[in-house]
Amino acid sequence: MDPRSALEAVRTAPTLLKAMRAASALADVTSQSVGDVVGDLTSATLSDDPLTALAAVHALGVCDDPAAASLLAQLVRDERRHVAEHALDALRHTTPVDDALPHLVGASRDGGFTGMLAQRTLESWAAQQPDRVRGALLTGLAAADHDGRARLAETLGLVPGAATTTALITLAADDTEVLPVRAAATAALGDGPAAGHSAEALLVSLARTVGPLAQTARLALFDLRPAPVPVPCVPDGLTVVQLFLHSDIDGRLHHSGRGDTGGIATLLVHLGDALLRGDPAVARVITVSGGSPDPAQFPSGRPSAAPAGHVGSSLLAPGHHYARVPLSGPVGVGRAWPARVAARRGIRRVLRAAGRVDAIHLRMADVGSMAAAEVADELGIPVVLTVAPDPQALIDARDRTGTLTRAGFGEADLAEHLWFRDQLLRDLAARASHLVLFPRPQVGDDLRRYLGIDIEVQRERLGVVGEGIDVAGVDRIVGEALDRSGRRRGSGVATALDELDALLRTLPDDRRALPTVVSVGRLNPVKGMATLVQAWRDDALLRERCNLLVVGGDLDHPSAEEGAELARIDAVVPPGEAADQGLLLAGHRPNATTIAWLARLRGRPGETAPPGVYVSASLKEEFGIAILEAMAVGLVVVAPDGGGPATYVAHGETGILADTSTAAALANATHAALDLAAAPDADARMAQARDMVRTRFGIDTMAASLAAVYRQVAPQRADGPRLSDAVEGAS
Repeated sequence: MDPRSALEAVRTAPTLLKAMRAASALADVTSQSVGDVVGDLTSATLSDDPLTALAAVHALGVCDDPAAASLLAQLVRDERRHVAEHALDALRHTTPVDDALPHLVGASRDGGFTGMLAQRTLESWAAQQPDRVRGALLTGLAAADHDGRARLAETLGLVPGAATTTALITLAADDTEVLPVRAAATAALGDGPAAGHSAEALLVSLARTVGPLAQTARLALFDLRPAPVPVPCVPDGLTVVQLFLHSDIDGRLHHSGRGDTGGIATLLVHLGDALLRGDPAVARVITVSGGSPDPAQFPSGRPSAAPAGHVGSSLLAPGHHYARVPLSGPVGVGRAWPARVAARRGIRRVLRAAGRVDAIHLRMADVGSMAAAEVADELGIPVVLTVAPDPQALIDARDRTGTLTRAGFGEADLAEHLWFRDQLLRDLAARASHLVLFPRPQVGDDLRRYLGIDIEVQRERLGVVGEGIDVAGVDRIVGEALDRSGRRRGSGVATALDELDALLRTLPDDRRALPTVVSVGRLNPVKGMATLVQAWRDDALLRERCNLLVVGGDLDHPSAEEGAELARIDAVVPPGEAADQGLLLAGHRPNATTIAWLARLRGRPGETAPPGVYVSASLKEEFGIAILEAMAVGLVVVAPDGGGPATYVAHGETGILADTSTAAALANATHAALDLAAAPDADARMAQARDMVRTRFGIDTMAASLAAVYRQVAPQRADGPRLSDAVEGAS
């Protein structure tokens, strides 16, 4: 195919996804073309069709013609913001262009997603011509405000050279400079192309002070000082790293349901523990999230001062560790893109402290996976990627319903970064050593349609693994919650049930005997909580038939996404009227508390009160940990008719598979679920559901499957001795 034909394929593609796949083909043929293609691409950038214009912009970025870079430098000033943003990104593949430098520096100064793209381009250019990029950044620093100076100081740290190190030392040492600027410069002196031992004395001095800059300096000292030789001993068995940066994950899941701390956080905690007790066991699991680092994991003393054979990091011990990466600004999935440099630096720090890592498991196309893949490639660590077609499945669904069109793609892309996220996931999949797929009804067809991956061609590096839940933990909580002999005073389950009772007492007397429809999840548009409230409120019969309990979200200090979803809920049911009408918003709760609530809402055997049901109103659900937990407890469920749930929810028996995109369809599905829960044979069918979960989706089953994958990809490396080696040497 020639570039002109590839362009026509983009213009005439019948769906948005096919147009995006055709755009990738256009870039491929353009990069290999030897003829004059700039003229056709230039005309295409002027198209009223955003997909055609963006395809042409990215093709110009890989075009082997000096005129292409100059054209992109003009496009960064285009009034069409989506075209200008993509031009900043496409310039990353070209040689530096003077006309574009001020715009790249300005975008980096202003921050946001566009600033991250500009910063990546400047980093690429700095590797080619550091003096030009450094000069432009120093000019920009002189005129920027405080926030902009901090972002430019971070970008300056990506420019190699002694002159950069000197400039960063000046910024970090300046007592009159604002803290964010000094912190950005200090961090860059420990990790990055401008890091240098000429800064060690300053970092030692700053580390001895009091305050946040001291912590930054201590971490920078750890980053700056080389790993000891020989590499410290690590436990026998595999070491696996798993990460999700958009939450602060702890072993007790105290933050479940707040911000972006959803099912993935629950999964990583339980999976890490299950991997350790497997046979053969994984020796170490390091779960990486956002938050304040533990100093014991990153000791800043000189390696020579530590005991022989290791640097003293607590990460070297066997077990499940929780390591944290400090990120400034929003850490929600959709807004954390500017944290790329900090994420990369923090992930590299964890991997260095770990001594040796056999595999790193990534699970989504976010800034954490982007940064981790870069570091893994640098350190030679195999990547295992769980492939969830996001945003591809959502683009496809919105295309089919008409809520996302060609004409509106540019504006949607500015807000949601659809093009970038699509390309990022495809890049991650191409680079990964092994791909893990969720069970789906037509997994091969979906993978081919959404990502262009042929499951037959790549079968050796693909595997289908269902997610799992902590069945034993659920059984323990359920047993205590349903125990008729009385609750153990002071136990966590007893406290959780007391909280539920207090919440239910806020309902009017005439509503307390009604069954409760419960939904657990993040307050994010994709989870559909506002749509569920709308469905319940608009259907008078449903509202009269049941109460609605929504568990999730930070109600006191909501994030932007949570605040927007709460506003949509409040517009449907005013907060002052919610309890009187039967709506309860409980906010986020620890996972164990949520399980206890689900068990109590199912009811004790023999009780006459109607049992509740669980509703997942998600627009899409790749697998559905909360749905599985509800089924394990014994609740009838409503789940999206697609993705993972369609492989384990038996429609009309253990639950209802529904179109969750409309309030009317959700209301009808909830009625059907309530009917199932009240049917004479409900207990027998739900016992069948519980057995299915225990047989197929226990966390230990999942851990065994993944451990086999980790053993398959783990390299046969000799760069780090195992503890058994040290014992043998001592004898």
